Amino acid sequence: MTAPLKIGSVIGGKTILEGEEIPVYNKFTGEQLAVVYSADLDVVTAAVDHAVQTFKTKKLSPTERYEVLRKTSELLKENKEELALTLVREVGRTLKDCRVEIDRAAATFLISAEEAKRIAGHGVPIAGQAGNENRLSFTIRVPVGVVAAITPFNNPLNLTAHKLGPAIAAGNTVVLKPAEVTPITVMKLLDIMKEAGLPDGFINTINGYGRTTGQYLLENENVNLYTFTGSVGVGKHIKSTTGIRKVTLELGSNSPTIVHEDAQNIDEVAALCAARGLSSTNGQACISVQRLFVHKKIHDQFTQKLIEAAQSLVLGNPEEEKTDIGPLISEREAVRIESWVNEAVSNGASLLCGGIRNGAFFEPTILTDVQPDMKVMCQEIFGPVINVVPYDDIDQVFAQANDSNFGLQVGLFTSNLPLAMRAVHELEFGGVMINDVSTFRTDVMPYGGLKDSGLGKEGPRYAIEEMTDEKVVVINM
Repeated sequence: MTAPLKIGSVIGGKTILEGEEIPVYNKFTGEQLAVVYSADLDVVTAAVDHAVQTFKTKKLSPTERYEVLRKTSELLKENKEELALTLVREVGRTLKDCRVEIDRAAATFLISAEEAKRIAGHGVPIAGQAGNENRLSFTIRVPVGVVAAITPFNNPLNLTAHKLGPAIAAGNTVVLKPAEVTPITVMKLLDIMKEAGLPDGFINTINGYGRTTGQYLLENENVNLYTFTGSVGVGKHIKSTTGIRKVTLELGSNSPTIVHEDAQNIDEVAALCAARGLSSTNGQACISVQRLFVHKKIHDQFTQKLIEAAQSLVLGNPEEEKTDIGPLISEREAVRIESWVNEAVSNGASLLCGGIRNGAFFEPTILTDVQPDMKVMCQEIFGPVINVVPYDDIDQVFAQANDSNFGLQVGLFTSNLPLAMRAVHELEFGGVMINDVSTFRTDVMPYGGLKDSGLGKEGPRYAIEEMTDEKVVVINM
């Protein structure tokens, strides 16, 4: 058995192995993979102070940022298999799923590299106002300064890339706090960025629990912007703690997908819903298909194909090529999901398949006869569970989809173009996916929600806008 890795905080390139020890386990075997040393207040303060000093004294030109980020993308692809195995072991997701995440992270860094050379303001037509004929005006965008990036466990590599890539592209320095249960791949990413040419001090990493290390970071007045992906509760706490400083929040959802009566290739749509709601990230994604509204005319055929697709998914060792679903991030989360499903069934929901827990594994589950106020419907389940709701009135189903505190992404399958355009305007979500599931995301697009699903946008170009300030310049000629 290999000795557990020792993971501390890294400030200015120096590793600090001090503080409370947090074990990190293989989510399938239970073997201890690493020990994390939790950063205390002094370490967090030192990390922020170093980020401030680096920002004030060292600058990378746009072309230098481009080269670092481009090289990071290349190194990620070169180290794909090693990184994928690390992800599998510390997250519990399948090998094929983790390979996709490596590819996406490489793309995110490459997109960020390209955007580093495109940061610009715009002209302001001030001369068109009487009395300003001799004035010229334009804007520029400048980096905000120190970015605090707090990243989640479910997609630790690519969701970290979505914070680090744009932050460095924009000319900022970063204090990064990874999720304490999945820090290993993130630390390997930082080694790769250093190999790619990023000087010490531009990213300073603090490890530890959110309630301690994360809280110290929130209370530090020298941070200029916070970017967080995680739960609604923590997001609200961040917003209330950080005052008027800039905040970008990517939070939860109970994502709906609507399959209308005129949808094409409904067998394929059913298989896609199963794949994106049950097996992708083991259902642990905020845009996983959770509420699935199916028109009554196609309901029976669609539901049967959905059940068949769910029952064909293979649970097991996530390192094996044949496996479709691995263990959830912890047995505690599997127990929670089991309790929500059992509660729904005891209150009248019908279990079409699954519903069985084995340790941290939870079988792909499909429920029907659910009610809007059941936890499996109105809260974010974050596991391999889909709720099927038949409908015959599209106005009613739009209202049901909107009847949520969340508003991240929604999917609609239809061949009716006017209906699709109605959905674009009437559905209260940050992203409307036509003829695709709510789970669709490509790394170049703007990504962010309405209501409790978040604040601000990700996607490198859009994150760079969040991570820069706009200044207006007026020249009296």
